[in-house]
Amino acid sequence: MTDHPDDEAAAISVRLDALLGERQMTLTELSDRVGVTVVNLSVLKNGRARAIRFSTLAALCRVLDCQPGDLIRYDADQPARTQPAPTQSAPTQSAETR
Repeated sequence: MTDHPDDEAAAISVRLDALLGERQMTLTELSDRVGVTVVNLSVLKNGRARAIRFSTLAALCRVLDCQPGDLIRYDADQPARTQPAPTQSAPTQSAETR
């Protein structure tokens, strides 16, 4: 069991960049077609998002013609983050709220 929730989250990766490449689609085009800002998609693409709404996931899957498992992967062998747990809880932001 992990000591910090972010340790477990480090095992999740988003393959948005790979799917965009396979579909020869830009982030801007995806943004226009999905209705999510380029900034929020960039947060997701670069692995900085801590959450994704099911409505956003569904829209991404519709536009990219994929399944959620094609977009999001879990790798149990991913090394845990070495950052210490914060001493004071700060609210996290999802890609939707930035």
